[in-house]
Formats: sequence, C-alpha cells, structure tokens
Amino acid sequence: MSKLEAIKDTAAEQRIFLQRLVLAVVFVLLASGTVVARLAQLQVIDHNYYSELSAGNRIRLEAAPPTRGLILDRNGVVLAENLPEYQLEMIAEQVDDVADTLQRLQSLGLIDESDVSAIESRRQRTAKFNPVLIKSRLDDDGVALFTQHRPYFPGVDIRAHLVRHYPHGTLAAHALGYVGGLSQTDLARVDRTDYIGTAFIGKTGIERAYEATLHGSTGNNAVITTAEGRAVSFEPRVEPTPGSNIYLTIDIELQRVAEKALDGRRGAIVALDPNNGEILAIVSAPAFDPNGFTGGMNSADFAALQGDLDQPLFNRAIAGRYPPGSTIKPILAFGALASDRTSATSTINCEGYFSLPGSSHRYRDWKPEGHGLVDLSDAIAQSCDVYFYELAQDMDIDLMHDYLIEFGLGPDLGIEIPGEKAGLVPSREWKKQRFSRRADRVWFPGETVIASIGQGYMLATPLQLAHIAGVLATRGQRFRPRITLAFEDAISGERTAVAPSVLSPVQSGDQHTWTHTIEAMHDVMQSVRGSAYATGRDTDYSIAGKSGTAQVFTVAQEDKYDDLELDERLKDHALFIAFAPIEAPRIAVAVVIENGSSGSGVAAPVARAVTDAWLNR
Repeated sequence: MSKLEAIKDTAAEQRIFLQRLVLAVVFVLLASGTVVARLAQLQVIDHNYYSELSAGNRIRLEAAPPTRGLILDRNGVVLAENLPEYQLEMIAEQVDDVADTLQRLQSLGLIDESDVSAIESRRQRTAKFNPVLIKSRLDDDGVALFTQHRPYFPGVDIRAHLVRHYPHGTLAAHALGYVGGLSQTDLARVDRTDYIGTAFIGKTGIERAYEATLHGSTGNNAVITTAEGRAVSFEPRVEPTPGSNIYLTIDIELQRVAEKALDGRRGAIVALDPNNGEILAIVSAPAFDPNGFTGGMNSADFAALQGDLDQPLFNRAIAGRYPPGSTIKPILAFGALASDRTSATSTINCEGYFSLPGSSHRYRDWKPEGHGLVDLSDAIAQSCDVYFYELAQDMDIDLMHDYLIEFGLGPDLGIEIPGEKAGLVPSREWKKQRFSRRADRVWFPGETVIASIGQGYMLATPLQLAHIAGVLATRGQRFRPRITLAFEDAISGERTAVAPSVLSPVQSGDQHTWTHTIEAMHDVMQSVRGSAYATGRDTDYSIAGKSGTAQVFTVAQEDKYDDLELDERLKDHALFIAFAPIEAPRIAVAVVIENGSSGSGVAAPVARAVTDAWLNR
C-alpha cells in the first residue's frame, strides 16, 4: 500500500464536511433570525417612533429674516434703505485645499491677509456644507474680477444679500444712527428667536431706538435635507413680516443747509418747530458715514474713529454739555420782571466791571470800557454782563434756578434718540448734595455772579438751548422735542402719525413781561445797538435772538484775554439762539460752535442761514 492511500480517509472527510455544513447552516439561521427579529422590532414594534424620528431628520425649520423698514424724512425722501450687496462665500466641503484657496484670493486682491483669521474662525463654527462669508460688500470691480476667475475656485461663489444703505452719507448720521453686527450684548436686549438668521441690529440713533419696529418679525421655511443635513429644497411655512417704515420730522434739505453752514467746524445745530416740538434739523459735527458700519467695520478703522480727537461718533446735539453763556439772559430778565426784582425802565451804569460789596475782585464785562447807562432792553440787546451781575444779587441763585428749570434747562427733555444727557442748573441745595464731603459746599456770592452769565457750574445741551428758544417764541408753551413724525405699515401702507407731547407751560409773568423780553431779543438782531445787528439787519422777516460766549480757558484777574495767542481748542465756544418770525414763529434754532470765539460774529450767521433756508424756501 502506498503512503497516499494510507493518508486518505474518505469517510472521515465526509464527516468533517457534514459537521462544518451543519455549523454553517446553524450560524446562517441564527444570523437570519437576529436580522428578522431586528427588522420586526424596527418596522413593527417601533415603527411609529422611528417614523417620527425619520421625518424630523428629513425636514427642519430654517429662519427667514424680515426686510428692515425704511427711514424717510418728513417729505418722504429716503434716508435709510436696503440694497442688494454682493458677498463672496465658500462651502468648505467643496474646496480641496482651503488654505490654498484663501491664498489665491489674496493674490487677486479680493481679501487681505488680515481677513484670513476671521474667515477661519467662521469656518470652524460653520457646518462644512453651509456657506462661510469670505468677503462682504464686493464692489463692481470685485464682482467682475471673481467672475473672470470663478472656474479656478470650486466651492467659492458670489451671493446677493440685502444690506442697510444710507444714501446721504454723513447727513443726519447721528440722528439716524447705524446698524452693526449682532453681539452678545445686543442679544441680551432682544428676543433671540426673532434674530435667527439676522446678522445686524441697530446700534445708535433711530436705528436703535426703534429696533423692534424696524426689524419686523422673522418667518421660517421648511427645509428638506439629506441624512447629513445638506439642504435639498425648501418651502415657505411662515412668511416674515417686514419692519415698519418710519417718517422723521427732519427735512433733509434743511439738514443739508445746516451742516454746510458749520463749514467743517466742530459744533452742533438744532432747529425745531416751536409749535409742536418737531425737530427740523439736528446736526453734530464732525460726523461719520454710517455706511462704513453696515458691512462690518474692521477693528483698526473703528479704533481710528474712537480715537479721533474731534470725536466724530459723539452726538454733540443731545449729549454735548456746554456753559450756556449769555443765551440765558432773556430768561433771567423775564424772571426778574415776573418776580418784580426789576422793571423794564430801571437802569444801571456799566463801567466795564462789577465788584461785590467789600471785595476788590472785579468781574469783567466783555466790553472793557463798559456800556454806560443801560436798562433791561439795552442789557439784552448789547449783552451787558454788568447789568446781569447786579441783577443776580437781587434775584439770588435759587430764584434764578427756578426760572431756568421752568423754561426747560436742567433735566433731559426725552427725545427719542438714545444718549441724551441732562444739563445742570445749580442751586444751594444742589451744591450741598454735590459737595457733601467737602468744606466748600456752601454757596458763595461770587458763584451767583458768574451763574448770571451762564458760566460756573451751569451746563446745557444744544437741544435744550433750542427748546428754550422755542419756549420764548411761543410765549411759554412747551412741547417735548421729537424726531418721529409717523409710522407706516410696509404691507398695507397705513400711516400712524405721532402726536405732539405737551409739557407744562411757563406760568410766570404776563403778556407785558413776554413782550419786553421778546422785543429786547428782536433788538439783538434788528436794532443798530444789537450785538448781532450785522447778521439780522437785512432779513425780510422779523427775527429774535441772543448770542452767548462760553469760556473754555480761565484768564487770571490781571491778564487780558487774547484770542489770537490762544491755542485753537482753548478759545471760547460761540453760541446763539433765535426764532422767527416773531409774530407767528415757525422755527427756533440753537447753534453751538466749539472754540468759535464769538456768538454774535460766528454762531449768529449760522443761525441766520438755517432760518433763511426754512422761511424763504
């Protein structure tokens, strides 16, 4: 027998084969049973659960942001609108090499090297199948350049979005405000669910004050997705509601005249209708272009704006606080007449200075040689300081305080624009509380003297100065200054007007008191003895006004103020208030020009330009 025959055992091989076959069949039956059991559980027992879960994974709700409402002037001229903007976006999963793609976009000049870190940060927070913003606000040249090179950038494309646009640039920028990127601080003051899909929010001005009105209500779309979450198609479920349009009381052409009249100087102008409180123009200079914020201003540019010595972001019209200077003299004269502390015919002899009894200190008049014999009308028309120094001794600080408060100085006036500051009208009680821990909390007679010409602790905003000009114009009627004229439903076009808000009137004095005061202010502008006669003499309407000069740099008793030798930022502020026509007032104006030196010589012509533009249109 050969070795091959000895090794081969056919029967044994068959037994082994049958054993393996049985094991295989058992394994297959067990595996099949497990699969069948699992399928039975999924499709029969847990059918409802997984059916709902599957539907939930297949359809998701996606926010549909609303269109922001327009802002228009009183005549329907658009001041803030929404325009399509082109931006460059990237879908990361369609890009083979993100770093290389960004590098090549840099070489084309479409993005800067400083943009890359921000793009990478956004990419890390975004699903790979969703678009990532690379460059916003592409101009026509940028769109054309990328379109030419699009075949070399798979996964990168241009999309259009609506963005806020301010067609008049810097005009009324502080009143309108601007929109900027949503921050955690912003989200804390709004309903987060209504801002899903929204990237910008009102930051300042009307844009912030009426954010809820302008924003509208977010809708949603049903988005059908793949298992990975990639959108395939969508259908609207809840349509977004566009924000309402807002009409402002501002006249943009008057605003243009007012801003031009400042001629590049730092300062503020407020013009209002004294009969209802409507703001006709409100200027803070220098200004800024709000369009710079709508695409996301880079940190370097924003830092430059914040660090600018001229403070273009600061709203001087409602938050700038200045000594009112001689603009308060008509109110003090009115109060002295109403309280019988003087009469219209009482006179004093102005020698160019005033001294308190028992003191050698001289409080100087702006006119060193003095004004001679003056009565109340002369004192206002010529802005005689000495007259009011003496008048203040008869009135005392607390009575002066009461009349100034009654006219609207001191507390803020409640205009809709955020950021309004209160003024300051001092009194004995105020000083006692303000300096409670210091020995000099007692009110001194010399403080009453300088308060009578609007210096010392006294402060007022340009808005308050315009308000008191309006109160003088209407002989005591007071209205809260406002900048909103009406709201308009963007869908129906239905418009809701904003009613004037009446404040408590000035109840002191009689018609003779008002007449004496207003006639003296008329003399300021249209009498040969008036301090602003050069500005007001040739108007074809009657106008009343009062100049003011607010000291910035204190001159020692023995020194002489030399405007030519002072640094420009140490020169006096120039102020002026006016209203016209006297017999039927339609406009009241306040002008503050920082370091302008002369209220009658510098600020008065600006006020005249504004009243001319409104009354002679």
